[in-house]
Amino acid sequence: MILSDMSQGSYHQMNSLIARFRINPFIVLFSVSILLALVAGMPADKVVGSFEAGAGHVLGHVGTVIALGTMLGKMLAESGGADRIALTISNISGRRHVDWAMMLIGLLVGLPVFFEVGFVLLIPLAFVLADRTDTPLLRVALPMGAALSITHALIPPHPAALLALSAYHANIGLTILLGVLIGTPIAVIAGPLFGRFAAARVVPIGVNPLAQQFVNSEPPASLPGFGITVFTILSPVFLMLAGSMSQGIIAPDTTLGAILRFVGNTDIALLLATVLSFYVLGQARGFSRETILRFTNECLGPTALIMLLVGAGGGFGRVLVDSGVSKSITDAALGAHVPLLVLAWMLAAIVRVACGSSTVAMATASGIVAPILARSTGVSPELMVLVTGAGSVTFGPMNDAGFWQLKEYLGLTVPQTLKTWSVLETLIAVCGLVFGLIASIFIH
Repeated sequence: MILSDMSQGSYHQMNSLIARFRINPFIVLFSVSILLALVAGMPADKVVGSFEAGAGHVLGHVGTVIALGTMLGKMLAESGGADRIALTISNISGRRHVDWAMMLIGLLVGLPVFFEVGFVLLIPLAFVLADRTDTPLLRVALPMGAALSITHALIPPHPAALLALSAYHANIGLTILLGVLIGTPIAVIAGPLFGRFAAARVVPIGVNPLAQQFVNSEPPASLPGFGITVFTILSPVFLMLAGSMSQGIIAPDTTLGAILRFVGNTDIALLLATVLSFYVLGQARGFSRETILRFTNECLGPTALIMLLVGAGGGFGRVLVDSGVSKSITDAALGAHVPLLVLAWMLAAIVRVACGSSTVAMATASGIVAPILARSTGVSPELMVLVTGAGSVTFGPMNDAGFWQLKEYLGLTVPQTLKTWSVLETLIAVCGLVFGLIASIFIH
């Protein structure tokens, strides 16, 4: 419990230093991580190494995703492709319902890709759609983020959901079906409904350089076709889906299987899509190679702080795990005598807040609860997967890379991000548990 209080205190301390004293968030995350580890009794010679390992692990994947996704988004904006998609969406859905359209797009794109991948693919579209339809950015972006978070946590074939599915011996088809049935109303509540509520009360302050580079220029007189634009932005989704599906269909030792898994890798799929955009949205639209190079160089500048904060969040999470804070809180939760569905949700929520990663939270919680489920009766393994996934997105804490990614892209302050993104994630988590418990009355 002492370690739990220390963990909670560290969140309040970080929020105060960043919001009240205007200290750079990276310095705060790094400093608080070191102090927390030392107070928890972690050997001084291991503290910095733990932070660096966590930061490097997260940045090794997320940094590449952010860089490639930003380049792809820049080409989408400069070519007029984002305007073409925005115009088509607004014509179909109407300006009053663009948030519902972004929720549906997020659900579809989010099925085969990680949250951070779907986010960097769709955020340029959110910028342009909000600008062209004169809609508050939060009203467009939050439904998209909610949909991506829900598919990431609840619906296979995402790795964390697959791990939980394997641990609980759940049926994948039934899990997907229940995930869609339960996840869709949650997306409506946490997406368009909460997005409209939040957008009316939280207004980003100051100039957002990331939004400026996508919406400042006037759209070209001639816009690219809708079909080729959508194909370009969804090409990494198709490649990742093909790579994922090939694992269960094509033998791993065949050439075709190896190729599909290679191009289906997140980084490779994004790289291929970005290179494709250089031609389809670049040279084919009349841009010279020098102009395309300038676009790709210019767009990376505003992402530097995002990458630093994402890495620092990963470092902070690793320190919490290595110092024993995460294990201490988890052990305390196991002592609580609660229904199995609630226990799985609680454990996932606690690990999520302690280490930041929803994937780690879901994998850890399912690994702990699975042996208990094996000795129990009357509990649906499929619902166990879903409530564990719901618990794994609780709060959207400051040691989660997604917190800082969303904060910087949307131009929010830390308190504003807590009032919007953290509340949205908690809404998903609580609704997931409530709907799971209701479903358990009819499904055993």
